[in-house]
Amino acid sequence: MFLPKYPDSPTPPPVHHHTVADPAPVRRGSPQISVTTGAVVAVLVGGVVLTALLAAVAVTAVSVAVCAVVIRSMLRDQQRR
Repeated sequence: MFLPKYPDSPTPPPVHHHTVADPAPVRRGSPQISVTTGAVVAVLVGGVVLTALLAAVAVTAVSVAVCAVVIRSMLRDQQRR
């Protein structure tokens, strides 16, 4: 029932004919991108400035958190007295 059915006489494999393909299209060169020293310096300075701003924000956040904890503990001590 589930056995494959084979043909009575096997057919020969198909013959492949070699056809000549069209020649590959000529590839256009990509535009030349030049990286100047000024561009590299601008990117580096921008990265340093952004990193410094991020560090300043992080330090400010930590100092505000520490101040909040100190003020909270001072207020809690005053309420207990």
